[in-house]
Amino acid sequence: MHIKIKDTAIEKVSADVLFVGLEVEADFSAALSALDKITAGFFTRLKKQRLLPEKDGHIRTFYQLPNIKAQSVAVIAYKADQKGLPKAAKNISAYLGDYRIKQAAVTLTGNDFADLSLTTKAKLLVQNLLSAAYICDDYKSEKEDKHATDIILLSNKKDRKAITAGVRQGSAIAAGMNTLKTLGNAPGNVCTPRYLAAQAKKLARQYDSLSVDILKEKDIKALKMGALLSVAKGSIEKPRLIKLEHKGGEGDPIILVGKGVTFDSGGISLKPGAGMDEMKYDMCGAGSVIGTMQAVAMLDLPVNVIGIIPSVENMPSDRASKPGDIVTSMSGKTIEILNTDAEGRLILCDAITYARQFKPKALIDIATLTGAVIIGLGRHPSGLMSNNDELAKQLIQAGETSADRVWQLPIWPEYVEQLKSPFADLQNIGGREAGTITAGCFLGEFAKDIAWAHLDIAGTAWQTRKAGATGRPVPLLVEYIMAQL
Repeated sequence: MHIKIKDTAIEKVSADVLFVGLEVEADFSAALSALDKITAGFFTRLKKQRLLPEKDGHIRTFYQLPNIKAQSVAVIAYKADQKGLPKAAKNISAYLGDYRIKQAAVTLTGNDFADLSLTTKAKLLVQNLLSAAYICDDYKSEKEDKHATDIILLSNKKDRKAITAGVRQGSAIAAGMNTLKTLGNAPGNVCTPRYLAAQAKKLARQYDSLSVDILKEKDIKALKMGALLSVAKGSIEKPRLIKLEHKGGEGDPIILVGKGVTFDSGGISLKPGAGMDEMKYDMCGAGSVIGTMQAVAMLDLPVNVIGIIPSVENMPSDRASKPGDIVTSMSGKTIEILNTDAEGRLILCDAITYARQFKPKALIDIATLTGAVIIGLGRHPSGLMSNNDELAKQLIQAGETSADRVWQLPIWPEYVEQLKSPFADLQNIGGREAGTITAGCFLGEFAKDIAWAHLDIAGTAWQTRKAGATGRPVPLLVEYIMAQL
């Protein structure tokens, strides 16, 4: 899919199909009103006969209309709320693929969507068009026919600068999302800690602003990351600690820490067999960091961002950690491992401690941490916990703007009480109650005195086995970073 911007009158654009928006239960948009006038009231007559689409997301196509150069006009109904534009873009993308359209013109940046700016509308439109066109066939012997469509966004001289900025942002975010999808969908026998490290190196070679540092097992041991190593030791796959850095400006960096468990069997606390194949997605926190760093580099944002990825494979073996084992983290805190399937917090706590030396302006960890977040919030928002009200507000706003929403949960001291161990400083689980919150509180014990936030993306990183990885929360993270400029 190729995106172009064209300054031309709506009736003069040459395309196989021209998309115009129609807000549900509202008057015609400027674009549709213009077409209605050019066609001598054609669309007004259709509306009176209730022949225009009336339900959100529905599309109806009309062919070879008089005085219009495009071969057809597709009217798409939408709701003018925050989710209306992403939904419309995804439906347009599906339409283009289903009908193998070679060239399409889209006018939706001229429609009203929850008071979004022109740049934001162009960003969301392009981001969702490109993301929805993603196909995962890397491991199929017969590849799908990837049909390429030229997309023309209609503009004018006055709006061109704003739309161009939005296209650039949306293209970068979609690229980062699709990188995350590719990493997340990769099977565990391909996407190992070594593979993630290789992908980080590959990305750093593509952009001058990026540098990469890979720590291997001996380096991790030298740093005394006992919590991380306790998870890795059960697998033949050796751990990696990946540091990607974008140097774009002055000041303290924003640090993203992504959980990179490339396959999570649960270890000795073995998971049930049903659905265990989906545990390849347990590295989506790591994938979101790589995808976000790609988008930041593509946009060459004038800000310093560091991505840190602790990557391991969690497997049972004669070398694996056992319930009841006590390990010493990089911070010096001791941890009693009561459940080896609560491993994400063990690798993240050492990564957070490691990240502190870079004096972060803000530190955000991203992890498919708990199944409990799906029970509590479903698969719509990511769970958010933070020790800093301003950081939490900024992430909530970024979620609203990007349509990649979060919901804040408390981290009150009462929850930390559930993590007290009679034998160590902390235990890695807090019981059945408030499992998502106690997991976040555990990480918070290693992030004191810094602005920290935790995103639990277990419900949003992937939806179903068939649909695969979603590309979230790359839009949220990029939006947050851009808002800091």
